[in-house]
Amino acid sequence: MISNGNYSKLIRPVLYILDLLIITVTSYYVFTQDLILILILVGSWFLISLYSSFYNIYRYTKITRIVSLLSKQVFIVILLFLSYLFVQKISIDSESIFFFFFFLYVLLVVWRTSIHFILKKYRIITGSNYKQVVIIGSNDSTKKLEQFFIDEPGFGYKLIGFFTNQNEDNKLGSISESFDFIVNNKIDEVYCSMKELTNKQIKEFIEFCDIKVKSLKFIPDNKDIYSKNLFINYYDITPILSLRELPLDNPIKNLTKRIFDVIFSLIIICFVLSWLIPILGLIIILESKGPIFFQQNRPGIKEQGFGCYKFRSMAINSRSEDSATRNDARITRVGKFIRRTSIDELPQFFNVLFGTMSVVGPRPHLWRQNEMYGTKISKYMVRHFVKPGVTGLAQVRGYRGEIETREDIVNRTKYDIFYIENWSFLMDFTIIIQTVINVFKGEEKAY
Repeated sequence: MISNGNYSKLIRPVLYILDLLIITVTSYYVFTQDLILILILVGSWFLISLYSSFYNIYRYTKITRIVSLLSKQVFIVILLFLSYLFVQKISIDSESIFFFFFFLYVLLVVWRTSIHFILKKYRIITGSNYKQVVIIGSNDSTKKLEQFFIDEPGFGYKLIGFFTNQNEDNKLGSISESFDFIVNNKIDEVYCSMKELTNKQIKEFIEFCDIKVKSLKFIPDNKDIYSKNLFINYYDITPILSLRELPLDNPIKNLTKRIFDVIFSLIIICFVLSWLIPILGLIIILESKGPIFFQQNRPGIKEQGFGCYKFRSMAINSRSEDSATRNDARITRVGKFIRRTSIDELPQFFNVLFGTMSVVGPRPHLWRQNEMYGTKISKYMVRHFVKPGVTGLAQVRGYRGEIETREDIVNRTKYDIFYIENWSFLMDFTIIIQTVINVFKGEEKAY
């Protein structure tokens, strides 16, 4: 069976941890009397790697690129380490420093190149961790890419076939037939030849892959068309353009955000919900019969459904798929208070802890709203490239609650996409602080 390659996201975090372990153990044997120096080395490596491209290594990255990035990383660490010694006026034998960095560099080169070949062999032998791909178009560039996929199975791409409007015997179908095939056969990545497609067709593929949450890449016929908004990589000698590279596609950043989510959600659950649930639960039950919590299935990351938790703020009714409106008769007296203060959303920190939501991200919409806006609002479905959030940028900018006009959903989507494409921890912290301020200040659309 062919794996869709999802667990490949774990490779970079594991490499990160093992690299830090190697640095810690090696520095311990050289600087065993000074734990501060060990922390400086490990901390420098960690911080530099966050702001460099050192861990931006993919299955198609060449060995020369890996060694080049490693050399740059080690060189910067050396400069920072020597600067620290100079500023702190710490005297260490130069031979020890040279031996340490030379040995560390050699060790990391051997380790990194070895794991690169091991992973390639693993994919060939086990036939797992593959991504299923199709090519749109038939020309010299697509044939080179096709040959690359055939000749290099270790990179982990399984070519299913290609679509073209030309008369080719072995094609899977015409370009227009590719859309249904991509959905029905769970294709992971789509490679489009820009030489064969018109601007209208390119736009159709962009919108299609956004809606279906598929990775879309372009095969250019001329390097001069490269744009600063496109990302270029090479599969052997074939240039490949990626349409979108999101910050949270980086496994290290994604893992760091996940760790923050777990810690933050545990704090809220232990210090707030532990006493709030019994008190508020009793009030909810006394006012209207029914459960304390309201669970609703909503679309999450990659449009996978999940049960979104809330404190029940309405009387039991048969219109749970309808959004709340101003002066909604279904809302109870306590429900008005907890909705106005956003307390009803607090149980979603259980969703955060379970991994179906994040503290900050696009708010989860109803399935009915996805059907309404998925094909009508540009880039609406890009919201599903990340986990939904308890709060989000659109919410703190005033676009929350009931969607009354087209402008509401358009602006909400714009803020969500901006967040996804420009994510940073500073932005997350700013949104969390603004959310707290808005709760105490009150919001017009919190009903």
